[in-house]
Amino acid sequence: MVLLNGNALTLEDVERVACADEPVHIAPEALERMTASRHVVEHLAAGEAPVYAVNTGVGLLAHTRIPPDNLEQLQHNIVRSHACGVGDPLPRETVRAMMLIRANVLAKGFSGIRPAVAERLCEFLNRGITPVVPSRGSVGASGDLAPLAHVALALIGEGPVIAGGVRRTASEVIAPLHLAAKEGVSLVNGTQAMLAAGALDLLAAERLADAADVACALSLDALRGTPRAFDPRIHAVRPHPGQQSTAARLVRLLEGSEIRASHATCLRVQDAYSLRCAPQVHGAVRDTLAKARQVFSIEMNSATDNPLVFGNETFSGGNFHGQYLALELDYLAIALTALAGISERRIERLVNPSLNEGLPAFLAANPGLESGLMMLQVTAAAMIAECRVLSTPASPGSVTTSGNKEDFVSMGMTAALKFRQLQDSVRTVIAIEMICAVRALHYLRPLKTSPLLEPVRAELEALAPPDGGDQPSTDAIQRIGDLIRRWKTPETG
Repeated sequence: MVLLNGNALTLEDVERVACADEPVHIAPEALERMTASRHVVEHLAAGEAPVYAVNTGVGLLAHTRIPPDNLEQLQHNIVRSHACGVGDPLPRETVRAMMLIRANVLAKGFSGIRPAVAERLCEFLNRGITPVVPSRGSVGASGDLAPLAHVALALIGEGPVIAGGVRRTASEVIAPLHLAAKEGVSLVNGTQAMLAAGALDLLAAERLADAADVACALSLDALRGTPRAFDPRIHAVRPHPGQQSTAARLVRLLEGSEIRASHATCLRVQDAYSLRCAPQVHGAVRDTLAKARQVFSIEMNSATDNPLVFGNETFSGGNFHGQYLALELDYLAIALTALAGISERRIERLVNPSLNEGLPAFLAANPGLESGLMMLQVTAAAMIAECRVLSTPASPGSVTTSGNKEDFVSMGMTAALKFRQLQDSVRTVIAIEMICAVRALHYLRPLKTSPLLEPVRAELEALAPPDGGDQPSTDAIQRIGDLIRRWKTPETG
């Protein structure tokens, strides 16, 4: 069970709840904090002073006072008017992550909502009720207004949900939640859509980076390269953490290789950059992933509502703004594009007879009669072209909204959506490198690669057999891509 207190949610918690349906509840101390801040909002709502989104309109309409009799209607209207998303629905896992992170943010106790609101989000999660949330429509300004509004629409019984695999109106599945003052705006203000997508995709990207290190090690051995470039003394004098950890990992993966021992005295001085500089490139990617993990971890335990309740007052600010996440999501896309780019260069070296020694052209058993893996490099090149387009940053693309009140927006959700699409292309490239490396290792038999890599080679060979002549490769690429999605590095099991 994941217990939410607003301060300790982890990326791994998010994945367990979103993907494995682990139960979730609100911690008792969080319920107490929410109750205390709720009393403040109720007092202010009954007073004469203007309080944003409690007794005023929102956005450019913030100067419009709302009569006391209409305060609850205002909250329902905010949800309905903001539920204007378009496009394909977000995946079930992403929506579950949104609800979880939103409940955790509310549990901090600075939003002024009743505990029942956060508890209803947990009930949706625990009962497997998933709102249908269109993927597009957020500019990441006052947070992800449209996606979060579709979640809130389900909470009040008016939006569609998926329950038991069937699409139904929420009120057919669970009793509608009636919103009180401020609760509508508290449900739609925040960065939880872009964060939910980014958190799950960051975990996938970390597994992808692990798989890329293994692919690199397989390729280096298949190309009879040298691991001397990974000597820790080299990396100690340029001590970036990712570079050092990648070099150490490659050393461990290649230790004990029969192939390496067979050419230890060759006259080659140094390898191409795609092999020799793997720690510097893969390591830079790892440091980018680490920075994103830090930012995402802070964000999922941060109060991103507006206004926020402190003591007996409310303060309007901008914690809902998605710039931190938008920049990290853009950096992640750029980093993974580099990871795919260096992988594609190793693929080229594996299949191009002008760039390797002793391997058949395009790794074909009968070059000429067979094309071998020639076209796999072409597919990888196509994926690289897609990555270059998708890694174009979204965060500099602010478009003013809300009558010029929201005059600088983050475009964080756009960054999140394209990062997910980009990952599929990167995963394909890494899968292709693995296929090519295993095929090349096949031609070096009976020599074996290292004790750590031999089981990996065998598993990959079972998914993409290295002999049998020319065959369609689409299914093999898909099978290895699926393996990468659940990747476990051989050094850790």
